[in-house]
Amino acid sequence: MKNLKKALLEAIKKVRETAKKRNFVQTFDLIINLKGIDVRKPENRINEDVELPHGRGKDAKIVVFSDSFKKLECTVIGSKDIEKLGKDKRSAKKLARNTDFFLAEPQLMPLIGRSLGKILAPRGKMPRVIKGEPEKMVEKYKKCVRIRIKDAPTVQCIIGKEDMEDEKIAENAMEVINFLISKLPKGVVNIKNILIKLTMSKPVKVEV
Repeated sequence: MKNLKKALLEAIKKVRETAKKRNFVQTFDLIINLKGIDVRKPENRINEDVELPHGRGKDAKIVVFSDSFKKLECTVIGSKDIEKLGKDKRSAKKLARNTDFFLAEPQLMPLIGRSLGKILAPRGKMPRVIKGEPEKMVEKYKKCVRIRIKDAPTVQCIIGKEDMEDEKIAENAMEVINFLISKLPKGVVNIKNILIKLTMSKPVKVEV
């Protein structure tokens, strides 16, 4: 997409100019509407993670399912507590709602599937298997957003906070857009339009 960064910067500027001031730091959201794609077909559904080059402005909330790794900079839940959660749907749903990403040791995946699969899977939040150093994986996922196409041909995700520099927000958006293009059947042809908004503002179209 030609002049994408310039168009993103102009849209971000316009959002800032037109948005009302709020008593909290708002989040910048990227909305990508798609066309010519049948989301009823499994091959057109996407559930991927994208690491933002400049982070989310606030770290994603991570939960690790593990019996081995206790000293991580996130919540760690062991096998005994996984079984308890499986019997307490209310607490399990609350955990799923308040967590951005789940990571897990490979050997715990069958237990997680049995105990929490019915709650995590429909939300697209089944754990990513830990590979390599768990500390590095946790740090990576703190900067990630989930790109998901399920029931509607639309992708929406965080690209930063309003106290971040416009340049960094635009580069985060570019990372998501280029990643999505690489996954779509016809690439950029499948993109109908791109919008940017703050939490409480109206969306502004990115003119590309």
